[in-house]
Amino acid sequence: MANITFMGAGSTVFAKNVLGDCMVTPSLKGSRIALYDIDEHRLMESKTMLDAINANVGAQAEIVPYLGVENRKEALRGAQYVVNAIQVGGYAPCTITDFEIPKKYGLRQTIADTLGIGGIFRALRTIPVMLDFARDIEEVCPGAWMLNYSNPMAMLTGAMLRFTNVKTVGLCHSVQVCAEHLLAGLAMPYDEKTQWLIAGINHQAWLLEITQDGKDLYPEIKRRMYLKEQGKLDPPENLIVMFSHYPEEAREAMAKKALEEFKTGKHGDMVRYELTRRFGYYITESSEHNAEYTPYFIKNRYPELIDRFNVPLDEYPRRCIHQIEDWEKRRDTLVSNPSLTHTRTFEYGSYIIEAMETNKPYKIGGNVLNNGLIDNLPSQAVVEVPCMVDKTGVMPCRVGNLPEQCAALNRTNINVQLLTLEAARTLKKEYIYQAALLDPHTSGELSIDDIIAMCDELIAAHEGWMPQYR
Repeated sequence: MANITFMGAGSTVFAKNVLGDCMVTPSLKGSRIALYDIDEHRLMESKTMLDAINANVGAQAEIVPYLGVENRKEALRGAQYVVNAIQVGGYAPCTITDFEIPKKYGLRQTIADTLGIGGIFRALRTIPVMLDFARDIEEVCPGAWMLNYSNPMAMLTGAMLRFTNVKTVGLCHSVQVCAEHLLAGLAMPYDEKTQWLIAGINHQAWLLEITQDGKDLYPEIKRRMYLKEQGKLDPPENLIVMFSHYPEEAREAMAKKALEEFKTGKHGDMVRYELTRRFGYYITESSEHNAEYTPYFIKNRYPELIDRFNVPLDEYPRRCIHQIEDWEKRRDTLVSNPSLTHTRTFEYGSYIIEAMETNKPYKIGGNVLNNGLIDNLPSQAVVEVPCMVDKTGVMPCRVGNLPEQCAALNRTNINVQLLTLEAARTLKKEYIYQAALLDPHTSGELSIDDIIAMCDELIAAHEGWMPQYR
């Protein structure tokens, strides 16, 4: 019987995916599930939803809610697996702050949860909370594995691995859907004969190899990328398959939009295609993310690039508003549906727990400390590499050298990550400034004086959300 604690259980849809997956996995039947959150209303909505799934799939799980910091230790006591899905500060006020203050200085963002000025400040307000979690874990469940899903992935996972004794692996679903998404978007088949290797850093890992029956697919991939951007590539017969990982009710509309993209050549993957053309390899995370991890696509001096590469500025706030509205519509179908059931998703969480419980090996793409796994990246960086999981835990696989241009681009992001961790460790403002000064997008747009002034304004706006910096 597995003992699982979910931190941030008010993330109801994500809790359904990860914990629903566990409940429909035969080897995890009868697990104890502790739900922890600081929002009583959202916590109990998740509890009601999971109770229905538990009854309808015969999971026989014990599900216990724990509300508030005063009950956090009890939520963690005896846990073998701690799933972390918290967002400190939420959409309001903190995400709004992360976007609106930089915008005053002329710095535009798309997602701002992984790198850039938004990623830096999200890390600085989240790391202290996770270190509090770590102290409790070290006291009441010292052998537990933390499965971290929260962003900024590399910085949060790095804080846990470098500053605590908690066994931690960072998980992001961009790895397992990368190759299938790429091929579907180019009207190429994906099946069990398709083999691939991905390594790099989170949200900027590289599809280093992709083959079918041993044949390298990259030449055909690049040929079709060019045709698609000219509007000359015929779509696949069944566009729906491109969106098999998305909610069923959304797939038809997404397929209709994709068909239009094939006709016009303007699509959501244009930044990734350009990076493939310039650096030679496809990248795991979406174009809206990667547009702000580099200095090439969002530039006040070249406003035409936004349209040319279809860059969705302010995408995350727009997405947050949509999700809040959508939740109001979907709440009853999840929370007030006694017949609710679940089908196992592609999220790694349940497969990791199953592998550790049964000793049946499973391969994931995990975020772990480098320590020589990728030779031409810093040893203290968190890298995303293939990992094998079984009863002994998560065992990363050595990759060797990345292509030098790929490693070089990764290092521009790692610089920001490592300096942000220094800021969190020392509580010195100078490291916040240095992280921002080395951020590719921020430094590509603003002067030194404006970057320092912007950081000071963000520090002031985050009063109460992060520690006092000196």
